[in-house]
Amino acid sequence: MANPELLLPELLAPLVRNTIFSGNIHHCVQADSTNSVALRGAALAGQHPDDTPEGAIFLAEEQTAGRGRSAHTWHSERGTGIYCSFLLRPPMTPSESLWLSLIAGVAVQDAVRETTGMVADIRWPNDLLINDKKFTGILTEMSSEASKVHHAVIGIGVNVNQHVFPPELKGSATSLCLEAGREFSRVDVAAALIRALDREYRALLRAMSSPIRTPALRFEPIMRRVESRSSYAQGKTVHVDEDGGYTGITDGLDPRGFLRVKTDKGLRIVISGSVRPLQRRNDASGC
Repeated sequence: MANPELLLPELLAPLVRNTIFSGNIHHCVQADSTNSVALRGAALAGQHPDDTPEGAIFLAEEQTAGRGRSAHTWHSERGTGIYCSFLLRPPMTPSESLWLSLIAGVAVQDAVRETTGMVADIRWPNDLLINDKKFTGILTEMSSEASKVHHAVIGIGVNVNQHVFPPELKGSATSLCLEAGREFSRVDVAAALIRALDREYRALLRAMSSPIRTPALRFEPIMRRVESRSSYAQGKTVHVDEDGGYTGITDGLDPRGFLRVKTDKGLRIVISGSVRPLQRRNDASGC
């Protein structure tokens, strides 16, 4: 049986002091999706989008309509995973928002290493894998104008103590419990994730405000960190489900955070397509 410990604000608060999320944690037993809850909360926060408070976290024990990237659903078994959304107000443009998903991937990776000792892989742009199976998905949504993000919501779903998955996910999904052979405290994992995302978000803000020679170099420290954490970033033969589908070898990130892929017809930039290892084209997306 999964650890019954609930992700209550009073349990998490002492573990996340001095983060931007401290004192602003919201918990419910069931939600359609935590991203939807966060976006509704942002819309109700004030008449003007800029009145949206930064640093709120919305957690649910279960999601009835969890969402993934590209309209996929997220399997959200009650009391076994971490289903959370972070409400932020980054001083960036919509074209820069991919960095929010990428720093969230680094944060999950750090939290997993801290609490379990396992090393996860980042599959660009928003999945985390252990032993080539997905255990975390990230979905970033926002309210914005052409040149300004009013607020952004980073939704993160982490499979922690799931023992079984629906038949259609058995070959592609996993959990920390299944990979380690034991259950983990969801409170400890969630707290480590909150602290790690706080660190990564602060680093992102520093990168955005630091003096640079050219705008193309603004996110270079973040770009290099993501590249070093992902086996998918460089030298991996992949199939890209975009523009009719194509194959190639990954060649790092571009200054906007998009994935570069070398193909027989030249260099291509992956904007929104799914990226899978060529030998596993049937890898299911969204667990």
